[in-house]
Amino acid sequence: MSKLIHTVLGSRAGYGLTVLRIFVGIIFAAHGSQKLFGWFGGGGLAGTAQWMESIGLAPGMLMAVLAGGTEFLGGLALIIGLLARPAALGLSFTLLVAIFSVHISNGLFMANNGYEFALALLGGTVAVLIEGAGKLSIDRALAD
Repeated sequence: MSKLIHTVLGSRAGYGLTVLRIFVGIIFAAHGSQKLFGWFGGGGLAGTAQWMESIGLAPGMLMAVLAGGTEFLGGLALIIGLLARPAALGLSFTLLVAIFSVHISNGLFMANNGYEFALALLGGTVAVLIEGAGKLSIDRALAD
């Protein structure tokens, strides 16, 4: 197997990273489905696009598709453990945009719409980015 494929798919991590990856993936898939489909009380693409425009992320529709798609598909990728590192990279970038465009001015705590939750999720995505998908993953099965 090529070194690049082994680097992307391989993982020395155990079951703990598998648990973290699945829970973080569920959160992202749910948030992405709010943005894309309006599920779970979300605004769907139209509402998300309008909100993105209102905070200066333009064009709003493109930003909504990119953010929602990254969250939904990246979340699904984390849940099943397929291409977890590339998914974690995209999700980490999305979180950095959210932190610095929406939450940073509100301080740390969620009660004030701060970046606390996004920072915790960023910790999870960076852990997957560094360690890989963990013991129970499609990535690991393909890399071995």
